[in-house]
Amino acid sequence: QVQLVESGGGLVQPGGSLGLSCVASVSISRLKSIGWYRQAPAREERQLVAVLLDDNIVRYSDAVKGRFTMSGDNAKNTMYLQMNNLKPEDTAVYYCHAAQLTASGHDDYWGQGTQVTVSS
Repeated sequence: QVQLVESGGGLVQPGGSLGLSCVASVSISRLKSIGWYRQAPAREERQLVAVLLDDNIVRYSDAVKGRFTMSGDNAKNTMYLQMNNLKPEDTAVYYCHAAQLTASGHDDYWGQGTQVTVSS
């Protein structure tokens, strides 16, 4: 069982920056993957923002590449998402995600979600 608690988010003007944090109840270095997703208004599905797999390479969606940076601090069991040059289309509820290996595959865990609104 993995618990994820998010913080950060809020309202920012276009071109501004925000940072999100997600504290895990287990060591993030032992997870199969960690990442960030977002769900835009009126969208039913969550879209991948960034993911770190067990090859230690962060992969970003084309929509955020060059503007967002995902990082992690193993000592604090925390993952971060730094968002720069924000655009109105980045407005969404952001969720951190973790996948933990099990005997039969993996289990998925989600943070509670945090609202990011980009508006002037």
